[in-house]
Amino acid sequence: MPNTQVTTATTHSSTTPPINGNKAMMWYGIAVLVMIIDQLTKLYFEHNYQLYQTTAIIEPIFNFTLGHNYGAAFSFLADKGGWQKWLFSGLALAVSLGIMAYLRKIPQQAKLLALGLSLVLAGAVGNLIDRVRLGYVIDFLHVHYGDAWHFPIFNMADVAINIGVALILIDAFLLESKRKTL
Repeated sequence: MPNTQVTTATTHSSTTPPINGNKAMMWYGIAVLVMIIDQLTKLYFEHNYQLYQTTAIIEPIFNFTLGHNYGAAFSFLADKGGWQKWLFSGLALAVSLGIMAYLRKIPQQAKLLALGLSLVLAGAVGNLIDRVRLGYVIDFLHVHYGDAWHFPIFNMADVAINIGVALILIDAFLLESKRKTL
């Protein structure tokens, strides 16, 4: 009886593009890099500035100003006595775990989506670290127009989240339908 081997090859049909799987590690690495940048900038301002100390960078529109945010975005629920720390920490943890799982399942060619998710992950974890370690989030980027208008002070994690969401929306509105037709 001849010795025959049956080999199976993994094929992907045109309707099922290959998913990230273990290639998600690259996207996790990007998230870790952005999170490290966020944490280093926060440590710099926390150690070199007094609370609400300001340095004008571009007058009259941009300062470095150290602030502590006990709430969520724009200090939402900041004055609620401390329970919000655990709510926002739990929410950030759940979102982060969901993003990590989702990054493994998205198509490999969805690079803009993966980058956006990585940035949101980095920002969520960066602010989660502050919230758990300190009970507040360190903010230091202050956009304003003189004394007439002030945007809430924010940080690099917030920047990453906002850029990430923008990339996810661009992917959803401009690229996702093209991937489905491949």
